Amino acid sequence: MGVTVHYFAAFREAAGLAEEAVETAAETPAALFAECADRHPSLKRYTSSLVAINDEMAGWESRLSDGDEVLFFPPVAGG
Repeated sequence: MGVTVHYFAAFREAAGLAEEAVETAAETPAALFAECADRHPSLKRYTSSLVAINDEMAGWESRLSDGDEVLFFPPVAGG
């Protein structure tokens, strides 16, 4: 299936791009992130983050569908 992946903040820097179209067999955001980290090894240093599917916050084991937009947000610290 085809999905569009959007990277934000530190993820954008690690991947070297803000978004990419991906052909994938991944059924969940967790599996998709693992595929993306294989293509962009700098993403592997991140172990926690948030994910959204089609602009709705989602769980890492949510089901993906063809045409979804998947947004990955790195952990954020504030003060």
